[in-house]
Amino acid sequence: MAVDPVSGATNTVAQTASAAAADKATLDYDTFLKLLVAEMKNQDPTEPMDSTEYISQLASFSNVEQTIQTNARLEELLKSSSIAQAGSLIGRSVTSPDGSINGVVQQVEIFDDGVVAILQDGQKVVVSSGLTVS
Repeated sequence: MAVDPVSGATNTVAQTASAAAADKATLDYDTFLKLLVAEMKNQDPTEPMDSTEYISQLASFSNVEQTIQTNARLEELLKSSSIAQAGSLIGRSVTSPDGSINGVVQQVEIFDDGVVAILQDGQKVVVSSGLTVS
């Protein structure tokens, strides 16, 4: 798993963006329902629109809302998995991909964009592909 450099500020921005996207999707869904009701109230009674079209549109937006909720749950699952994997590094010896840093992991910091192992001597190693764990 490739991990880019870690930044605490990035985590807050990513969380805020994710929350804003969920709020926007909910707002769009609510807006759609308001438009649907307004359309039904103001349609020409002599030529009403097909009700199956309304149901189809509503089902499409319902699917979008369910997808957003599924993505949020998947993010929670990935975070949980990252915590479990990071915890298994504590007490183990690691060597950076280039071999310049090695030692025993004392603690692990988990960020939205990656994991950093802190060694007993205070050095930090980004957990990424090529990291040797023994």
